[in-house]
Amino acid sequence: MNRAPGMVDVAREAGVSHITVSRVLNGHPSVRPETRARVEAAVEKLGYRRNSVARALKTRRSSTIGVVIAGSELFELPRILLGVETAAKQAGYWVNLASWQGGSTSDLTETLQRLTDQSVEAIAVIADRPVAVEALAGIVAGVPMTVVMSGSVPNPGLSFVELDQELGARLAVRHLLELGHRRIIHLTGALRTFDARARVEGWRAELDATAGADGDLLEGDFTGESGFRLAHDLFARRKGSPTAIFAGNDQMAMGVLAAFAELGVKVPDDVSLVGFDDIAGAGYMVPALTTIRQDFATLGRSSIELLLRMLRGEPAARERIAPALVVRRSTAAPRAGS
Repeated sequence: MNRAPGMVDVAREAGVSHITVSRVLNGHPSVRPETRARVEAAVEKLGYRRNSVARALKTRRSSTIGVVIAGSELFELPRILLGVETAAKQAGYWVNLASWQGGSTSDLTETLQRLTDQSVEAIAVIADRPVAVEALAGIVAGVPMTVVMSGSVPNPGLSFVELDQELGARLAVRHLLELGHRRIIHLTGALRTFDARARVEGWRAELDATAGADGDLLEGDFTGESGFRLAHDLFARRKGSPTAIFAGNDQMAMGVLAAFAELGVKVPDDVSLVGFDDIAGAGYMVPALTTIRQDFATLGRSSIELLLRMLRGEPAARERIAPALVVRRSTAAPRAGS
């Protein structure tokens, strides 16, 4: 055969009509099991694949969801995409990827238009907030659209799904307070980012809710180098040293551990340390890092579930996913007299 097999070839091989083949492929219930088995065997033997373009023209459904990666500083993107693809596949959809790295609203609109020209039924945008927030404010996609990012923008036509950064910070600080720490330093990420500011709010709110608790913040940039530098700066002062540090993320916590190894500061004997994100390998740092786990796969999956609800006619919605505290060996009660 010099061409790809079609439904007529499957029908001839199975000894049934073209309509019967169509019914089997579309899961129609009025096909006898033995007939369905013959058609499926013919499909397998001939290597028949459905013509998705022709099917989309006929049914006006492409069974495809567009995904736009908006920004270059998207943490744990592979795990988010895994959640997106898994949920889409389970719902019977394929994923069509596009990228937008910032620019004007018209540039983003053009990216979305390219996807809708390919008959995607809905679009999920995985967004780096500083890049996307302005462009998303007035966007109209023409199909249901969900945005994955921290925080939202005032656009009632879009659904949003995010990880609850403030709650995660509160869980981290609450854990240290319950151990007996009362001076907790927060080494922040870059405060221009929503994630860093939300974690500062959680740190501050939990301290304010506890009598006698206080602390200072030092701004970093979410890198291990900034954690290393800030830890050196903190202990170079030799004044009012904390008994606990809440690092902006696990990368910064890793830098803190490296600095403490140079300074002879023991974790958790001298200082307890909590990170954020639960990156791969956090449990194998020395000591194993207490941190806040964010479920990025669930984040991606939830974006698709919101889209499916919108496709069923439900209004746009906002969903927050709660993180979880993971206690390991980098935290302990402060030493007596600390």
